Amino acid sequence: METRNLLYLTPPHTQPVLLSDIRAAGWNAQVTENPDEARVMINSERFHVGLALFDSTNNIDFLGENLISTGGPMKWIALLPPSQMQNEDISQMIQENFYDYHTLPADSKRLLPILGHAYGMASIPHKPLIQGDEYPGEDEMVGASPAMLALFSNLRKISGVDAPVLITGESGTGKELGATAIHERSSRSGGPFVAVNCGALPPNLIQSELFGYEKGAFTGAAQRKIGHIEAAAGGTIFLDEIGDLPMDMQVNLLRFLQEKTIERVGGTEHINVDVRVIAATHVDLETAVKEGRFREDLYYRLHVLDLKMPALRDRQGDIELLARFFFKKFAAEKCRNVQGFTREAIRIMSDHDWPGNVRELINRIRRAMVMCENRLITPADLGLERRASGRHMLTLDEVRSTAEREAIQTALRRTHKNVSKAAQELGVSRVTLYRLMEKCGLHHAHGMM
Repeated sequence: METRNLLYLTPPHTQPVLLSDIRAAGWNAQVTENPDEARVMINSERFHVGLALFDSTNNIDFLGENLISTGGPMKWIALLPPSQMQNEDISQMIQENFYDYHTLPADSKRLLPILGHAYGMASIPHKPLIQGDEYPGEDEMVGASPAMLALFSNLRKISGVDAPVLITGESGTGKELGATAIHERSSRSGGPFVAVNCGALPPNLIQSELFGYEKGAFTGAAQRKIGHIEAAAGGTIFLDEIGDLPMDMQVNLLRFLQEKTIERVGGTEHINVDVRVIAATHVDLETAVKEGRFREDLYYRLHVLDLKMPALRDRQGDIELLARFFFKKFAAEKCRNVQGFTREAIRIMSDHDWPGNVRELINRIRRAMVMCENRLITPADLGLERRASGRHMLTLDEVRSTAEREAIQTALRRTHKNVSKAAQELGVSRVTLYRLMEKCGLHHAHGMM
């Protein structure tokens, strides 16, 4: 059994109470009156629990500057007279930094279970929030779910190839973060990254915004303006909500992708521009192509590589990681008393369907941190107290069927619906693939995908 190490900090010339009982219970208890010595001891040896004894006269200064925050997962217990709980500074410090407290006179029957609980919490292995040091700049791309680990793997592959990328996913899943991650890990990372929201550009200004214009091209054009595409030369241009581009602008964008040249509005010069194009959309472009709302040739020009951002509801286990990550990120904005989330808040966040995805999670947490009047954020603070979970817990058969269907669809899409090649890629016979397609409701026809 692992030795349970306890650091007992007392005020100068004060006898530690219950020390013999603590040691008799199996604790390796070391005593010091000096906060500086305590800090050295914490840095040189792993202590599971710290016990800080307050008397009727001392205050928080006896703990020394930032001593409580130096022990990593070490849990601190305060041992103090009831009168000290009336001291606003001490009370606030205990709420913010201590695992628990015990009021004098000391009672081993009450104190020892508290120490045991603290030891148990300190022994839980620490799990980093961000998976992988290779993503140091992806502040919001946090997760350890299979969906996110697959995403990180795909990002690495896509970043090493200088080809157009189409990023898909629901609103709020972080498509621009994905585009930024690709750029930062590509050979173009030293060049500019220019993000353009195509859906936010007025139709009459899209061409001049993307391609620029010459002086005198139209009323108000007092001087030449470089467009977004030209400004991204040597780097990456991210065209968000590409599905909102009007058909006439789709033609111009297609010409640029084919020829790698642009022509400013009002100009006649063809300008070579070396830029990587990453596009994103939350709409189904294949459906838009079939309905005549998006050019098929442009779709295939953009869809050389693809990256799908997973919905938050599909990221099993990531919601608590994200919640605690954003809580720390926005710590400067929170009410000083707020320390985290109740278990019920974590549970209801995990059960929520998150139609707004990570963006909705961020907004709810940020608002709750400011408005919460208690020590821990509750479902009511998040605005989720009356929202019944509509999530259906999948059976193992349902999970397996969904995975099979997605794997078959991906293989067929990659092989342009060539069943023989798809079967070879999946490692099954063509007959078996036909049987699986029938089982999943997929038929070998043009409308299948």
